[in-house]
Amino acid sequence: MEHGILVAGRRCAAVFALGFLLSVPATLSAGTISSSDVGRRDLDATGSPILRAPVDPRIAAALSHISAAEIQHTIETLVSFHTRSTLSSMATDLPKGEGATAAAEWIEGELKQYSAACGGCLEVKTDTFVQPAGPGPNARIPKPTTITNVYAVLRGTDPAQAKRVILVTGHYDSRITDVTDDHGFAPGANDDASGVAVSLECARVLSKLKFPATLVFATVAGEEQGLYGSAHLAKLAKSEGWQIEGVLNNDIVGGNTTPGDRLQDKSAVRVFSEGIPATATPLEVRRLLALGYDSDSPSRELARTVTEVARTYDAGPATTAIDPVLEFRLDRFLRGGDHYSFNQQGFAGVRFTEWREDFHHQHQNVRVENGVQYGDLLKFVDFHYVARVARLNAATMATLAAAPPAPVKVEIVVSNLDNNTALRWTAGEGAPADTRYEVVWRALAAPNWQRFTGSGIHPSDGPAGQYTVTLPISKDNAIFGVRAVDAAGHASLAVVPMPVR
Repeated sequence: MEHGILVAGRRCAAVFALGFLLSVPATLSAGTISSSDVGRRDLDATGSPILRAPVDPRIAAALSHISAAEIQHTIETLVSFHTRSTLSSMATDLPKGEGATAAAEWIEGELKQYSAACGGCLEVKTDTFVQPAGPGPNARIPKPTTITNVYAVLRGTDPAQAKRVILVTGHYDSRITDVTDDHGFAPGANDDASGVAVSLECARVLSKLKFPATLVFATVAGEEQGLYGSAHLAKLAKSEGWQIEGVLNNDIVGGNTTPGDRLQDKSAVRVFSEGIPATATPLEVRRLLALGYDSDSPSRELARTVTEVARTYDAGPATTAIDPVLEFRLDRFLRGGDHYSFNQQGFAGVRFTEWREDFHHQHQNVRVENGVQYGDLLKFVDFHYVARVARLNAATMATLAAAPPAPVKVEIVVSNLDNNTALRWTAGEGAPADTRYEVVWRALAAPNWQRFTGSGIHPSDGPAGQYTVTLPISKDNAIFGVRAVDAAGHASLAVVPMPVR
């Protein structure tokens, strides 16, 4: 059994260097820059560098139980269904125990076992619907097809915060070269039994804990046909009023182990996220671009949180570091993922994917051709790598579910031309009385938050739950955010302020 997770920041930390001042004429000596002034900017005038949040012993203990062996069992079992093609749910001549329906029933059974182990703490549900046939002769859904999503809900314990939701997902359907082939051997070991294994393993270990907010552990189908399963679940969540704060989509996280591939990086996992929210109106897009907020969507702040969580839970007696690499892009070229279905409903969502994919092992019939093995086979999956990705997901889910709700109505006052930054905000609904707030900021070109302050923040003279702070930093030189933090150091997503006069 492995323990712990990862270290972050190798690729996403910004490095700033200043080394000039070659010579100064004696006649200008009175105006020379002293050595103590070199490199000092108003960005550093207050606050402290971003620090690791303290480790939560409960979360660390849960992470230690994530097992590569359990993950291997999940992936092997999913491969054993021969095909998990979404279209196979309509086939009537498949042998018993094969196809997407059998896979969905097995996943449901696993979640029910986890629930039994925690005294019925999980609500195990299915979201079944019929997807109409697509248009045209090349439709990926050639006839009306039954699609089933399977998910489990761990309800939050705080009535004031239980509406807040953190969701993890992977897609259990698979495919081969012909996406409409519903009988051929489609093992889908990496794409995406690996992501399903992450979701199930998070459910297994986190169901033993309690959190103020709600966790949802999902597996969806119809991804290979056009993200149909996740689209339906996201619309369901919207219609039922789920307050989803973050979606962690795991798709192709098997750590491909093709022999001879020297460019694979088992220490890294990519985290893709949208920059401009999919639901932004044209006017809102123009405003975000004008403010320099094209890299500060809720999804992008979720990705940043993943890197900070990674820094906190970076130790363990049997772990190898895994670095969540911020990919400031919605997804890979010519590809799409289930996080986008949730983005389209206004929810923050990111995608985890291994560092370097081998396309011989995706969407291919299983065969050997010219000495090259094709097909998404079990032997190309690194179960220990998947376990490390699962720990990162579980740590992120637990941290956000334990944190207070993010502040709302976060504003930056721009009524005066000055070199200060005045911020104000309101506590999120259901925020506990002991919630404190941190202002975080970074240089405009920096990818991650660099500094923070929690001092000097006080309630305003207005209604209860409103806060203000003024910092001696030029608002023109930095991006700011405000986040809520509890007494144990669990932090919410940061919220960037919108300008007001």
